[in-house]
Amino acid sequence: MNGKNLVPLLICVAALGMGACAKKGPMERAGEKVDHVGDTIKNGGSEPMSDKLQDEANKARDKANDAAGR
Repeated sequence: MNGKNLVPLLICVAALGMGACAKKGPMERAGEKVDHVGDTIKNGGSEPMSDKLQDEANKARDKANDAAGR
């Protein structure tokens, strides 16, 4: 395999890898919830702003996926 053929192959592999990481499985979501609770406890019982922003981003992504039928 020469260098010209290797670049498109690497691009395809990278794209497939990124696509596989985009969808979160149930264990990853559960782990994020545990982390979220830990952050809240560390912050004296109130939710940190970074967690609030992440929650809103997740809700927006879920709504967009639902609208797109994914």
